[in-house]
Amino acid sequence: MRFELSPASPAGKWLGFDTAVWVQAISGNNYTFSNYSDALKSLMALTQLQLNNLSVAKDVGKAFGILAGLASDRLPTPVILLIGSVEGFIGYGVQPHSAPPLLGSVLVTCIRNFRKNRGPVSGILKGYVGLSTAIFTDICSALFADDPAKFLLMLAITPFIVCLAAVVFLRETPPSSTAAEDSDDTKYFAVINVLAVIIALYLLSFDVSGADGRLIAQVFAAILLILLASPISIPIYVAAKNFIRSESETVVNVEENVTVPLLAAEEEKKVETTSLAVKRRRPVPGEEHTVFEALRTVDFWILFVSFLCGVGTGLAVMNNLGQMGFALGYTDISIFVSLTSIWGFFGRIFFGWISEYFIKKAGTPRPVWNAASQIVMAVGYILLAMAMPGSLYVGSIVVGICYGVRLAVTVPTASELFGLKYYGLIYNILILNLPLGSFLFSGLLAGFLYDAEATRTAGGGNMCIGPHYYRLVFVVMAIACVIGFGLDILLSIRTKSIYSKIYVSRRSKKHLVSSGR
Repeated sequence: MRFELSPASPAGKWLGFDTAVWVQAISGNNYTFSNYSDALKSLMALTQLQLNNLSVAKDVGKAFGILAGLASDRLPTPVILLIGSVEGFIGYGVQPHSAPPLLGSVLVTCIRNFRKNRGPVSGILKGYVGLSTAIFTDICSALFADDPAKFLLMLAITPFIVCLAAVVFLRETPPSSTAAEDSDDTKYFAVINVLAVIIALYLLSFDVSGADGRLIAQVFAAILLILLASPISIPIYVAAKNFIRSESETVVNVEENVTVPLLAAEEEKKVETTSLAVKRRRPVPGEEHTVFEALRTVDFWILFVSFLCGVGTGLAVMNNLGQMGFALGYTDISIFVSLTSIWGFFGRIFFGWISEYFIKKAGTPRPVWNAASQIVMAVGYILLAMAMPGSLYVGSIVVGICYGVRLAVTVPTASELFGLKYYGLIYNILILNLPLGSFLFSGLLAGFLYDAEATRTAGGGNMCIGPHYYRLVFVVMAIACVIGFGLDILLSIRTKSIYSKIYVSRRSKKHLVSSGR
């Protein structure tokens, strides 16, 4: 057996996942609008509604993910990544122009490759999206702070090179076929989780410490690059392990060859073999759905609306942090943006893993964690509405965590309810909630209510100073989260039998393997 790192090999599959992580880590600055929104508002004499319409515009690019979803279900992953990398190179960065084809395709491919670890896959990849702003900005600022031309060049070249690496190594491969491989995958994901947490804490400590000086910044960037490259140790380890292992140890276990969908594989095969003679019955949750079949289910729209209540209100806070901080008397709101980003990462990384753990241990429906995040987010909005001392710090942390939970948990939930065959398009329909929520809660709600109370300035813009200006906005968003909480509880009840079957299926297969050894 040779030392193999080809994309089709087990080590190659992990190398592909590493490149997916790197693509997320340089995915851009979509969540930094609040850092410069107040200056933009003053410079251009904008009203809050006009400013919020700009914030909505930066999210509208995600709507084009529908096209990427169609492509991801029909074109090979390398083709989509190549298109996205060229688009990003021409547009000087992957965000927002190439984010839909790149990030959606990367996520869908990795979930298909590691379908028994969907929670960790979603949490890790979405977590690195949350960290991407700090990673890319800190590295480029440390290395090219004195040369804007080189900074712009790196903004174009770095994503292009990383995406080309993903073109070579990231592609759909057969999922793990034995219990031993599943166990190994779980351990490797735990290692990547730990590395991701170390990177987040490292970034947080550097930003909080305010370390200065060219040399210190360069040392920081060098260590950060090493940490980002460290996940490559996993495919090297897997390749070395397979190289050493004797071919005689290979065990073929028919019971472990689980294919899409996650539930009732044997029954699905029977349906496929008789599909020419018998009209295809309507699938039930847990089986493969076409896009139109998924759209005709109640479960899809419950998930869609509850997702809107969570991410829509979260984006409204992120887009308006600048004005919220100014109204409460803060002059520098960058710390709130950092808190939202870092704690959003922790929400994604931990609850992606936690939701998967409780499915395997007790069959707990994944939407339960969405429900918990909704009610905690509602409490956070009430705290922000009360405008107590330090409430913006607490609110930023709460919103970051709960926003991260929604992203990490909803993504695998959709794949478990509607299957993976057409998941690319289904996923991109779900994330239409990002521009839609941004428009409803940020562009309309926050913009109109702010302008109704604001004081006109001499240049034609407006401004608000005082905690009462956003109070009604927070109350309305808290009500929206309570509605989302009710919908998530309803979805948890409706899908309890699905997750019970997943739990029983995994337990029975593990028992069969252990009893056969």
